Amino acid sequence: MTYLLALDQGTSSSRSIIFNHQGQIIAAAQQEFRQIFPQPGWVEHDPAEIWLSQFATARQALRNAGLQAQDIAAIGITNQRETTLLWDKQTGQVLSNAIVWQDRRTASVCESLRADGHAGTIREKTGLILDPYFSASKLQWLLQHLPGAMQRAKRGELAFGTVDTWLAWQLSEGKLHVTDSSNASRTMLFNIHTGQWDPALLELFGIPAAILPEVHPSSHHFGETHLFGSPIPIAGIAGDQQAALFGQACFTPGMAKNTYGTGCFMLMHTGQQAVTSHNGLISTVACQTGDQAQYALEGSVFIGGAVVQWLRDGLKAIQHSPDVEALAASVPDSGGVVFVPAFTGLGAPYWVPDAKAAIVGLSRGSTVAHIARAALESIAFQTTAVLQAMIKDAVCPITELRVDGGAAANNLLLQFQANLLGIPVVRPQVTETTALGAACLAGLGAGIFSHIDECALLWQTERQFLPTMSRDQAQEFMQHWETAVGRVR
Repeated sequence: MTYLLALDQGTSSSRSIIFNHQGQIIAAAQQEFRQIFPQPGWVEHDPAEIWLSQFATARQALRNAGLQAQDIAAIGITNQRETTLLWDKQTGQVLSNAIVWQDRRTASVCESLRADGHAGTIREKTGLILDPYFSASKLQWLLQHLPGAMQRAKRGELAFGTVDTWLAWQLSEGKLHVTDSSNASRTMLFNIHTGQWDPALLELFGIPAAILPEVHPSSHHFGETHLFGSPIPIAGIAGDQQAALFGQACFTPGMAKNTYGTGCFMLMHTGQQAVTSHNGLISTVACQTGDQAQYALEGSVFIGGAVVQWLRDGLKAIQHSPDVEALAASVPDSGGVVFVPAFTGLGAPYWVPDAKAAIVGLSRGSTVAHIARAALESIAFQTTAVLQAMIKDAVCPITELRVDGGAAANNLLLQFQANLLGIPVVRPQVTETTALGAACLAGLGAGIFSHIDECALLWQTERQFLPTMSRDQAQEFMQHWETAVGRVR
């Protein structure tokens, strides 16, 4: 039993990946699921689709590997964070669709709380910026808008969870109502300094404590699942970005990674110190493997690889997402076009919830190739803005950026990223680092690994992108970007 099954439940798809104890991928399976947009600014998922797609991929991965449940030492769960679900504790029936992290329906609630002077207290306790991105205002909305929900919650009849909690509940057939500290730290209800749900924040948002899951370290024997024929321990849980930080072996202060997924998420490990950002970043709990909490600085970009999906599905500029690299490379530069993909507002370091997307600098000579190039460059621009903020906050210098996620396969993007940053951008051999992090956490929880140093040995470089642009030219590019951002603010 030396294989580890990672369930990687993302914003647009569910994946399951089986690793051996050398960190090599043995088999994988993936399913996309629906994105539901009931009205502008609202983003929802069907909880049944989340679970069924995840379960189906797990079974498919086992079939693809030719393995049985008894071959799997442990399951690790990693998940889209902040997405909020509410269900009946007795029946498991959900009360509504899940409200996705991208959803902005509670922007006015957050504005009211800010106007009432609560932002500082929330920041101090949770490390988070008061924003509809996080779970608290979403959960409040559900309790207030679903008939009878608040009364049922007060009676202890309902369960709240982020996606990890929902998957653990389903895997255990309703026996486990749990989360880990990395996911709890994204709810805006969890005090990252005490490691507990915060009574004052629960009161502020009107959340009954009875609906909250138990919080454990990220590497922990949470329980078992019997759905695959034989019992398999669930031994690791972490939010996707913290799992990627772990999978990138960023275990010491100053080590940083960026995940190019639906959004872009840069995290820098800060050790046992929860750093307070003065530059638009948030402080969050990193994966916890023992009694002592670890922390990270994070910058969240809401639209990263999703801009390529928009080129594919909205503009119909490409047929498949990987086609964007060839289209963008067909022109030498963006021709002065700058794309600010603020489809769901602007995240770090700007935090403008009501910003709208814009393409600026168009001329008669502009083509769809220039727009595609500007779209790719927008991912790098946003990442650079976050890293510049991180450097200002950092407790130690950042000497390289480790990268992963779907768009990390794009060489044009990573070279432009290195040019803007002025430091090496390093792509590992295994770019599925979110799933690898979940597998490593499960491996630690199940005794496959005895120490995180063994996990660090699994990380290997595939390619390093070195900057080739002068710092003056990079600064000029960033000035054009900031000017465009100024127009949408």
